[in-house]
Amino acid sequence: MNVEEEVGRLKEEIKRLGKLQSDGSYKVTFGTLFHDDQCANIFEALVGTLRAAKKRKVLTYEGELLLQGVHDNVEITLNPTPAAAASN
Repeated sequence: MNVEEEVGRLKEEIKRLGKLQSDGSYKVTFGTLFHDDQCANIFEALVGTLRAAKKRKVLTYEGELLLQGVHDNVEITLNPTPAAAASN
């Protein structure tokens, strides 16, 4: 799987597990993603995929490196798509 494809799958998983916000974004905690069985089966390196998505400005979260346990409560925000942002 290439990076763009993995980032696309990550977006789908955040939408599945996260909560839709009024601005069209989705929020999920790192722990929710990390401990989800479906995500574990999809992503060999979840942290690497998150970093690639953050670099592409697809999502935001505090810090650089997220570690299981220590950062389980860190919120990851999937930025709204331009269409979702425009409808608000």
